[in-house]
Amino acid sequence: MTRQEYIQAQGRFFITDEPDAKVPLGSMPNQYRWGVDRLKEFLGPLVERGLASVIVFGVPVLKEKDEVGTLADDVDGPVIQAIKKIRELFPSVYVAADVCLCEYTSHGHCGVLLEDGTVDNSKSIARLAEVAVAYAKAGAHCVAPSDMMDNRINAIRQGLARHGLAGRTTVMSYSAKFASSMYGPFREAVASAPSFGDRRCYQLPANARGMARRAIVRDVQEGADIIMVKPALPYLDILADARELAPDYPLACYQVSGEYAMLHATANAGIGDLRRLVEETMVSFLRAGASLILTYFTPELLTWLDSPLPA
Repeated sequence: MTRQEYIQAQGRFFITDEPDAKVPLGSMPNQYRWGVDRLKEFLGPLVERGLASVIVFGVPVLKEKDEVGTLADDVDGPVIQAIKKIRELFPSVYVAADVCLCEYTSHGHCGVLLEDGTVDNSKSIARLAEVAVAYAKAGAHCVAPSDMMDNRINAIRQGLARHGLAGRTTVMSYSAKFASSMYGPFREAVASAPSFGDRRCYQLPANARGMARRAIVRDVQEGADIIMVKPALPYLDILADARELAPDYPLACYQVSGEYAMLHATANAGIGDLRRLVEETMVSFLRAGASLILTYFTPELLTWLDSPLPA
């Protein structure tokens, strides 16, 4: 894998509302929750090594969560503060922000709920549009809805347009996001596990290839600029489908927390070399059609790519 190929990859990290935090995440080796005041320490060396883009995930811990995810677009909250700080410190870095409510709601679901505990889709997409607009106003180049609510791309597009932000804000949609068993380490990291039920009512079943294809087409029709498949490695066929369905669109895949932890565990067990394992997965994503890779291995890759392995 060459550095030219890796320029297509995107680093991702957790930002918390504790300004000086550097909290290790037990199930994800070498990963931390970072405070805004330590972003220069964390990102500076990566930018020097060629980091071009990041995606930000917020982890509020100091304020109480509520049922509609008010903390998601809190002007003093971690994501908005991080966007502003990154734009100030590293003006060349392209900043994306994950748009969801699960990290910010008291119930841990990705939308606003009805009294019976089911999702209120209309209120959910209106709320998600508000959050996306707030991130764009703060300076995010890209907003990335990961909720899987129906028609949220259209709602976000309309919200951006009302505020004069549509022409300068990219929408990267988690178009085919599956109800995977590989999200455990992430949910631990951001304290976003549902307090009841699960997310299978709005995320895709593992065998739902047809639904995934329809979701991809829908998001393209609603105006998504980039489409994404998540997780990556177990769904390479869906990634290839997405390339077929949207041949002229940027196509992202997300190497999720369980994939990250699995590769570390494999290497720690002596079954394979971590670098070779990681680079092989990266090549598989590119081969299936990805033009953008979201991965926790960004720091390592930025170092490895300066000294290619022998063939």
